[in-house]
Amino acid sequence: MSRGLHLAAYLLAFDTRTGSLQDRTRAGYLVRAAALAELARRGAATEDGDGRVQVALADPTGDRVLDALLTELGERPRSWKSWIRRSREDTLEAVEEQLTVLGITTMADRDPHGPVEPHRRVAVDDPRQALDLQVRVAGLVRGDAPPAQAPYADAVLAALAAHGHLRLVLSRHDRRTHARRIAALTDRLTERTPGLARAVTRLNLTMVAGQGGIGGG
Repeated sequence: MSRGLHLAAYLLAFDTRTGSLQDRTRAGYLVRAAALAELARRGAATEDGDGRVQVALADPTGDRVLDALLTELGERPRSWKSWIRRSREDTLEAVEEQLTVLGITTMADRDPHGPVEPHRRVAVDDPRQALDLQVRVAGLVRGDAPPAQAPYADAVLAALAAHGHLRLVLSRHDRRTHARRIAALTDRLTERTPGLARAVTRLNLTMVAGQGGIGGG
């Protein structure tokens, strides 16, 4: 999928067996981090000498999710970790809406007479899009191809899945067995934004601290 890391990250976290996100809170962190990585990949976001995020290119990207995030980044310098934690649910909902506009997902209408739900139900119209992506990312971690030769987007998604403890894609055993490959794939982020790479390696700890302890093993 080449529409953006933030959109791909959503599909990466979507459980095709249950027809829903495996862990919505975890998905929020992953999608938010992926959106920041996408802005960095496009050269729109960079970091200063202290590792704080800077807007390097404020021109509209043509992507509503990224443009909204760019506006946020222009408010004041913050660390990558801080930006990952902020407005996660808003970014997640915006990604869901964008995927629906693109025809990748279908978002159920709210029932005005039904119980109040925290968010609208979303279905992936072709589950193979999510499943194929999950298989490809898992294969990248478990395989033996040189990490430096992997597509940049796939390397970033693999790093997010591993450090975000997305067990739908990688088990605890996978993370332990392939720790060196995961580190090498994460280094692809280090080449452009070392501060973001550090924030990604601590992603699960950030989730746990932000939520008072969540599952994911």
